[in-house]
Order: sequence, then C-alpha cells, then structure tokens
Amino acid sequence: MAAHTSIRTVFMGTPDFAVTVFQGLLGIREAAGRPLEVVGVFTQPDRPAGRGQKLALPAVKRAAQEVGVPVFQPERLRRPDALASLEALAPDLIVVAAYAQILSQRVLDLPPYGCLNVHASLLPRYRGAAPIQAAIRDGAAESGITIMLMDAGLDTGPILSKVAVQLDPAETAGSLAAKLSEAGARLLADTVPRWIAGELQPMPQDDAWATLTRPMRKEDERIDWSQPAVTIERQIRALQPSPGAFTLLGQDALKVLVASVLPRPHEGAPPGTLLPSSEGPTVATGQGLLLLRTVQPAGKRPMPAVDWLRGARLSEGTVLGNG
Repeated sequence: MAAHTSIRTVFMGTPDFAVTVFQGLLGIREAAGRPLEVVGVFTQPDRPAGRGQKLALPAVKRAAQEVGVPVFQPERLRRPDALASLEALAPDLIVVAAYAQILSQRVLDLPPYGCLNVHASLLPRYRGAAPIQAAIRDGAAESGITIMLMDAGLDTGPILSKVAVQLDPAETAGSLAAKLSEAGARLLADTVPRWIAGELQPMPQDDAWATLTRPMRKEDERIDWSQPAVTIERQIRALQPSPGAFTLLGQDALKVLVASVLPRPHEGAPPGTLLPSSEGPTVATGQGLLLLRTVQPAGKRPMPAVDWLRGARLSEGTVLGNG
C-alpha cells in the first residue's frame, strides 16, 4: 500500500481517555515487518478552564509533548491550513480516539491504511458522543471497545475488532472511562499489526441494532426528582466526576456526587422532599427513596451529605429542585 519505509501514523484525540490509547499506539514498534512511527498528534485547541479561566492544555497535548511528538491544534480540521498540515505529514495510518471533530472525506481518503477509530462502546450500540455516560445511565451490564475503519457516517464504519468490559454496580463515568481506555490500548496494540498485515476483514455493522447518543447538555445534569430513585442514581454516576448532577436549593445549585437507592417505599411525600432518616439525608422520588451520601454546595468543596444537612439547618419537608 504505502511507499514509506516506516508506517507513518497520525494520532487524533483530546481527553484523558485518549491518552492511554495514544500510549498504546506508541508501544507498537512495528507492523508487517515495518517500524511504526507516530509523526504527529492532532488535538483540540487549549481552552479556558476553572474559576480563573486560564488556558488548559488538552491531556493528549501534554502526553505528546512529553515524548516529543509534534502537536497540531486546529480549531477546525476542515480548514485549508489544517488540511495542509496533515497532508504534509503524509500519514499511512490515522488513529482516532475521542477527538471531537468529524473527519471529512478528504481526510478519510488520505492514509493508505485508512482511519481507525477506537470507540468506547460495543458498536453498533451507543454510536455518537457520549457512549460511556449512556451505558451507565441505561444500567447496562457491559460496555466495551470497538475499533472500526472510519467512513463518512457517525461511527458507522465496518468493525475490525472489539472487546467487552463488564460494569460494576457502582461504576461511574470516570471509572468506566479508565477501564475502557486501558482495554482500547490493548486492543489497538493487537489490531494495528494485524490490520497492516492484511489479516483482518472489516465486518459491516448491523444497523438494525444501532443506537445513537448525543453530546451531554446542561439539562441532562439537572435531577428530576419525579423520576425513579434507580434512574436518578444512575444519572449521578453517569455524570461523575464531571460535570456532576445537580438539584436546586432555593436559587443555589447543590451537586449530588454520590447517592444510593434505599429499598423501601415512601408514602405521600412529593418528589424532592427531604425526609428524616437514620442513614442520612433522604429524598423522596417518583418511585422510592434516594439516600444522599456526598454533595457539593455552591462555592464549596465536596462533603458528606450528613455534614451538609447539619450545617444547612433545613426544616423537615424542604423540597429540593424548586428554584
């Protein structure tokens, strides 16, 4: 396929999830008897973050700088100057993991060995931008990693390999992302050499089983106490460690970081009502009770919910979420 002595490879990714995958790519020394060389990394631009709104480097940028791989940060990969930078690298292979930009057909057609996407689900389930959060929110028993040959659709390309990962009952988006990134690095190390050697046959996805996730929105973070307690508890875990699920106490946001479902009903209390309980702050929901374990009041650090309730001095029957 390619004329280069080495397999010139470009990596595209941005968050912590992509760092482990990038490191797995660096660990692939050769494929089909040829050295694999990572010649460039494309990631998102530095963005303001935190209270001070100082520019923060994407996690992948920091990882690439540590090993001396050139970094490119175009606002849009479709722009002519960004495309020129990519084409100048003359990649034989492009590997993508959570890059957060859609690749144009021009980019997809550029490398002889194609563009491989390391996706955090068992495709065709959970295509799109938030597969990790969606799996936890839905109470899935397993998730996984799929490596596919990218096409013009959204995670619709043919599959080269996949591996399943089991979810723990207390799984958060953060803990699942760490599991999946490690699984992705291992699967990539196995898949790339076999793909370059011509040992893998891309398998089309069965669209009949496809589901689609969308980017998380602010309204996804707000707790709806009319939902069942089990649904709210999954929402809280799906939004941990960031951005976090919240409810309103008056006009102030109260983040709920850890909670658990109490296996007993409540009688008559409207959803969102704080109820007395020996275990700690307990909230009535549309179905069942939710025990708050760790919360974060506005402008403060996370704290045990019992300490928050003691300091807040709320009256019995206070209703959350009515701000």
